Amino acid sequence: MLEFRTAGFNPYSTKYSPFFDSRLAVCAGANFGLVGNGRLYILNLTSNGIACEKFFETQDCLFDTAWSEQHENQLLTAGGDGSLKLFDIGVGEFPVAGWQEHGREVFSVHWGLVDKSRFASSSWDGTVKIWTPERKESLVTLPVHSCVYSAQFSPHHPDIVTCVSRDSHLRVYDLRTKASAQNHMTLAIPIHAPPKLPVPGYGQGSVGPTECLTHDWNKYRDSVLATAGVDGVIRTFDLRNPSGPVNLLPGHEYAVRKISWSPHLSDVLLSASYDMTCRVWTDGSNVEKGGSGAGFGRELGRMDAHTEFAMGVDWCLFGAEGWCATCAWDERVLVWDVREHMRPG
Repeated sequence: MLEFRTAGFNPYSTKYSPFFDSRLAVCAGANFGLVGNGRLYILNLTSNGIACEKFFETQDCLFDTAWSEQHENQLLTAGGDGSLKLFDIGVGEFPVAGWQEHGREVFSVHWGLVDKSRFASSSWDGTVKIWTPERKESLVTLPVHSCVYSAQFSPHHPDIVTCVSRDSHLRVYDLRTKASAQNHMTLAIPIHAPPKLPVPGYGQGSVGPTECLTHDWNKYRDSVLATAGVDGVIRTFDLRNPSGPVNLLPGHEYAVRKISWSPHLSDVLLSASYDMTCRVWTDGSNVEKGGSGAGFGRELGRMDAHTEFAMGVDWCLFGAEGWCATCAWDERVLVWDVREHMRPG
């Protein structure tokens, strides 16, 4: 396990570069993001551990970051002052571009994986916005009318955008549709709906609307997503049958702050929680590895080296299938192999 300390700054998010297996970005804020500056770290994994290649200072906390899919040295940040900034590692100490349309904190940014000319942002102001680096104004604004914690482009289709919000709904937007009264929205799925099948260890009486903090698309199954939030339960959904979750993965003791599907294995995902653990799960869909295929997932293992709220997780896209990075409010970024933390059997 490799470790880097973000002394004086509490990390919110970490992302592996899509171009280099040894480069990481971490965004953070002073004083847990409540007041003070933000900082964006560019880290390199070396034979002598993790080294800081460069960092950028900002006037407000940074809640999220996303690498450009077009340029290996550029990345976006989501700011507590409602701004989006584009930094270039090779250009000075200031952003090369910036956008200021959101009325409140920007909590997530995501670069399109199919149409790599666009990116999305979500904000506490209740909107999702679609942008392109060449324009100063957003291309599209999607009103959600509830604090939006996470927004993403589908990794399978360039015009499908999803988001999760305070009102416990997963919304799906198709930018090809006309901007009618629905504002491109095609689905609004209640995340707290009862699961399709009974889930062992999960009481039906405890199901109720709670804030959803994070979601992620499965990288192999083009209609499957996972969500997680304040109730500590990870849920998977299939958009082909959106009446309720396919699977529930209970286990975290407190809110789940971030989830990420594996880029290598179709049934595996990683989570970070306020209970200070990062856990590896299977959704049970891989029949060849003992899954039922009917939606009964389980925890595969956990890493509990963090000593404060675990905030961010990301998988390395390259090399062996188990390497990941996590960050927490203990001012630490950890790079580790999930296979070393798997439970026997």
